[in-house]
Amino acid sequence: MSADTTSTYNQLLKLSKNSLGQINAPGVTMPSGENLNLPVKVLQFGTGVLLRGLIDHVIDKANKQSVFNGSIAVVKSTAAGDATAFAEQDNLYTLLIKGIENKELVNEAVVNSAISQVLIANDEWDAILKIAESPDLQVVVSNTTEVGIQLKEESISLTPPSSFPAKLLAVLYHRYKAFNGSAESGLVIVPTELLPNNATILKSIIKKLIAFNNLDADFEAWVDNHNYFCNSLVDKIVTGKPSREEQQAFEQANGYSDELLIVAEPYCLWAIEGNEKVKSILSFEQTDNGVKVIPDIEVHRELKLRLLNGTHSLSCAMALYSGFDVVNQATADTAFEAYVRQIMTEIRIAMPVETDQQLAEEFAEGVLDRFKNPYIKHLWTAIAQQYTTKLVMRILPVLKKHYQLFNAPPAAITKGIAAYLFLMSQLRKTDNGFAIEIKGVEYDYKDEKADVIFEIYNATAHDDLAQSILSNTQLWGEDLTALPQLAEAVQQNLNGMLNGTFKV
Repeated sequence: MSADTTSTYNQLLKLSKNSLGQINAPGVTMPSGENLNLPVKVLQFGTGVLLRGLIDHVIDKANKQSVFNGSIAVVKSTAAGDATAFAEQDNLYTLLIKGIENKELVNEAVVNSAISQVLIANDEWDAILKIAESPDLQVVVSNTTEVGIQLKEESISLTPPSSFPAKLLAVLYHRYKAFNGSAESGLVIVPTELLPNNATILKSIIKKLIAFNNLDADFEAWVDNHNYFCNSLVDKIVTGKPSREEQQAFEQANGYSDELLIVAEPYCLWAIEGNEKVKSILSFEQTDNGVKVIPDIEVHRELKLRLLNGTHSLSCAMALYSGFDVVNQATADTAFEAYVRQIMTEIRIAMPVETDQQLAEEFAEGVLDRFKNPYIKHLWTAIAQQYTTKLVMRILPVLKKHYQLFNAPPAAITKGIAAYLFLMSQLRKTDNGFAIEIKGVEYDYKDEKADVIFEIYNATAHDDLAQSILSNTQLWGEDLTALPQLAEAVQQNLNGMLNGTFKV
């Protein structure tokens, strides 16, 4: 940074409540005065960028439309870092939303004012329990990573307990006592950790901790009958802090500095299992189409697993075969986009769970928008890791469903499997394990089945690879050559790839 740039940079206003009126940034959506003094309705465990880029943005969006009208008190539990940046900026931060939505390029900035407090659990536990006494509090959300939702038998009288479930139980017990166990004082609890049935697991841990702490039966009945533990699924790419150059360019263009600035894609999914009571409390659902409070979220889990993750897996090896390094480079190619669409069509019509086709089509279009995002450099070599396991989890159920429906190999899925076999032909043993050679460069490769695959390739003629790989029950848990004509179709495509004549 030059001396002139440094001087200008130091003159920038720091984002805060006091500086909001002085900032002249027409391209940035700013909060109104009413948004800055809302009661705490949400207690949030975690300060990570996914929470700030998705959950807190959803709530801020609703507040700006005068719908939810509640702020968030954030509990910071980890020892790493502190809350200085939040304090210096009065908990305000800028979210840059960059990507493609409904085939249109999106590049917008929003100052988020949803967070009103950030409290350090180790230092401010009494203040956190004080929030539990508030009649305004309605919701608890969390993202403490999957490791956070685990049972640790400990007393909730610790200040604070070390685990997230024990902290939550302490909050619930304090609230129960403050309101004499009234029905109205129950909370909606929505964990967003990436675990299936995350709220069910959390509640089971809470029940075990109730027993460990010898808490009374009336309290347990209050937890069961008046609190709503809601399984949820979240999906949004939040890349976090931008590059130094991008941050400086934004701040110079808009006249203020922001140490908490983060970047996210436009796409948002927050599916929450809940009844009409939960739906009425989580009123922010009304202002974001990506938030869905519904009785059963399994269909959204399936859509994500099959149409997003499965399409990634089936197109990955094909993209590398075709010479593409990153996802948006591949989907910018007309022929490759057509192949991706064919994959999604085959997946959509053979979803293992009954799915509304219009919903699936809309989801697929959103997936393509995400794949085309010019602001995210998603490397195919990263997506390729643990390839075999991903195919087993994401694609095998679809493949078998397709055979139930049509008893024939699906063309695009077959090509994707052939491309995977071609990629595995580039597997190399290294001092550190395995690598895949792509365009003369070796990339580290992690796959629990790499040893098995490597042995098969070393012992098998190219013309027999599909038969040998697909029949290996160590790889797939079953013999896939039992599916009529699958091995033959895969081998035919693979032969074209091996001799360089295959085209997408």
